[in-house]
Amino acid sequence: AYFRLLCSLLLPALFLSGILCICLVVLLWGVRLWIQRKKQLSSAGRDGKRPLLVAFFHPYCNAGGGGERVLWCAIRTLQKKYRNVTCVVYTGDRDVTGEEIVEGAFRRFNIKLIHPVKFVFLEKRFLVEASLYPHFTLLGQSLGSVFLGWEALLKCAPDIYIDSMGYAFTIPLFKYLGGCRVGCYVHYPTISTDMLSVVRNQDTRFNNAAFITSSPLFSKFKLVYYYFFAFMYGLVGSCSDVVMVNSSWTLNHILSLWRAGACTSVVYPPCDVQAFLDIPLEVERSTSEYSIVSVSQFRPEKDHPLQIRAFAKLLKEKRVGQQPTLKLILIGGCRNQQDEERVNNLKRLCEELGVSDDVVFRINIPFEELKRHLAEATIGLHTMWNEHFGIGVVECMAAGTIILAHNSGGPKLDIVVPHEGRVTGFLAEDEDSYAETMACIFSLSPEKRLEIRENARRSVHRFSDQHFEDTFLLSVEPLFK
Repeated sequence: AYFRLLCSLLLPALFLSGILCICLVVLLWGVRLWIQRKKQLSSAGRDGKRPLLVAFFHPYCNAGGGGERVLWCAIRTLQKKYRNVTCVVYTGDRDVTGEEIVEGAFRRFNIKLIHPVKFVFLEKRFLVEASLYPHFTLLGQSLGSVFLGWEALLKCAPDIYIDSMGYAFTIPLFKYLGGCRVGCYVHYPTISTDMLSVVRNQDTRFNNAAFITSSPLFSKFKLVYYYFFAFMYGLVGSCSDVVMVNSSWTLNHILSLWRAGACTSVVYPPCDVQAFLDIPLEVERSTSEYSIVSVSQFRPEKDHPLQIRAFAKLLKEKRVGQQPTLKLILIGGCRNQQDEERVNNLKRLCEELGVSDDVVFRINIPFEELKRHLAEATIGLHTMWNEHFGIGVVECMAAGTIILAHNSGGPKLDIVVPHEGRVTGFLAEDEDSYAETMACIFSLSPEKRLEIRENARRSVHRFSDQHFEDTFLLSVEPLFK
């Protein structure tokens, strides 16, 4: 009797599930055909041929960070190489015009595009804001990116789609519904094996709250959630036809998560080293003030509080009259209200530590001002744990500052490494080691500092715009065949 009851319930349920699956497949196929039809009806160019639409998914294209420099260099590179290509940028920056965005790219990065760019302004960018998801942030933002990607696809269906900002969950959408050839440039894996180990070891960090680390139950639950998310992330990432990563550190994580080694390559981000090479390198003259400069967006993972605390410790331990005055200059971009609030919190931290008069904040400054600060600085400071690459690190080295970066990620594996057997910079891990290393750098003779600066400058040519262009074109070539 129980078996008959089970069959009478199970068989209709299976039949209904089958019907629903078939309906879903038919619906998705219909949507794909509709999008393909829409794409074919789009207008032809001057020569009668429809231009090849290459779209970049970059919701924060006006942010002014390293990721944006990659975007504009990639577009300029494609414009140089391919004549019948129109570049499209999906962005959520609706408070500015396309002309203002392009002008901002030139002002901030010294990048001038050869042809106009088509901007598709998205209305639902709030769906990928971390503040919308106080819990399950990774999953919330990833699902939000699918809805944002759907809006982008409906507004403009491209031939080639490149996710240039790390929204991997949009890749299957454009590949299977949009019928696009798809690629991505990964600055930072959305989840990494390092993040899994942080939760497994119950370490407290900016993305692992103390109330979770103190509870074995919450930690286990979060670990299961992270493993599930890592599986899904690997699944969507493996749909890519071309995968570009920005460093050896990112490569190792993406290979272990996406398992797409055949189509994955390292493309170092373009650093405007040429713009800094005209800063003369010479033995420092005696001065009454030394400056320490930090260049990075005001985001939590950049760990600006560590810079301020290490600097305060350095000032505290410096014997009066032993050294000239020291200034810490924090240069970076603010993307939104949260970033601005973060800057206000940093200013409050300066007040608490009694270093407000010695710390200067320079926000969203033009390129020429950035260059001037770097030319005058003695130390370039960088504190992000597991920084995927570190364009700011390279810029500091090219400008002739002595770099002090975190002993992890891209700086450790790719950038602050010996060049021809000679020291190019320094690495540290915590407040004490940063303060000690800064004191050590200031204690070196001006001649020794000059030697390190020259070694660093010689080492950064492999991160030039030209090197990026060559490796980027080589990587994306399969998308254009």
